[in-house]
Amino acid sequence: MRRWMGIPVTAVLVTACVTINVYFPAAEAREAAKEFVEKVIGDEAGTAVPANGDKPGGQSASLHSRIDWLSLVGIGTAQAQSQPDISLKTPAIQAIQARMAARFDSDLRAGFDAGALGFASDGTIVVRDASRLALKDRVAVNQAVADDNRDRKAVYREVAVANGHPEWESQIREVFARQWIASARPGWWYQSGGSWKQK
Repeated sequence: MRRWMGIPVTAVLVTACVTINVYFPAAEAREAAKEFVEKVIGDEAGTAVPANGDKPGGQSASLHSRIDWLSLVGIGTAQAQSQPDISLKTPAIQAIQARMAARFDSDLRAGFDAGALGFASDGTIVVRDASRLALKDRVAVNQAVADDNRDRKAVYREVAVANGHPEWESQIREVFARQWIASARPGWWYQSGGSWKQK
């Protein structure tokens, strides 16, 4: 008789479980990346990243994500009520952005215009063809690229941490990497599928 009394208690515990899911807000991340990148690169607006570029499967994937499979067995899920808005308004992020914008205008833009620099697929800058730089400028450009890549890594981490989800750093990096390429000006180089292409 005692072993049967444990079944109702177990059933209540199982049905009382609530799973809280916090999804990566991809659309908000794209908007934040676009805002950040355009302020760094300058006044000429680039092309926006396609809104459906990160979710394969179309409508069937959307339908699948709306079905709460756990609720069918009595375990409910609750969506986080306050989705992060991928804020860029922290002093650390704004300081990095200001440094990157100043560096881009003073040291990097000419390298992109000359075809010496390119946006890598991982969200960094690469010296693609040093021969397109004047010999006297190569050391300064290499240093500017190293400094900028350090700031890029820092900003991807800082955006994730500032929004309360350090585990999103790699997703933030991917979104920003796509946006750097999307915002590249005509004639600039970028990596795609392991090879270099010119916009």
